[in-house]
Amino acid sequence: MTTTTHTKHLTIADLCDELGVARSTFYDWRAAKKAPRCIKLPNGEIRIRRTDLDRWLEGLEDAA
Repeated sequence: MTTTTHTKHLTIADLCDELGVARSTFYDWRAAKKAPRCIKLPNGEIRIRRTDLDRWLEGLEDAA
């Protein structure tokens, strides 16, 4: 699957690649409830909506 900035749902790998962080960092953020909002699919996989990631990033800008 080719990821573009127009993708509606990102995988954890997509998000980590985009932000330049390790997968373990994402899981640390998630455990601390500091990650973007996630969707858990019936098969157990996690997806992040592009809009939720963008909103989360904007919130980090406000806090900086």
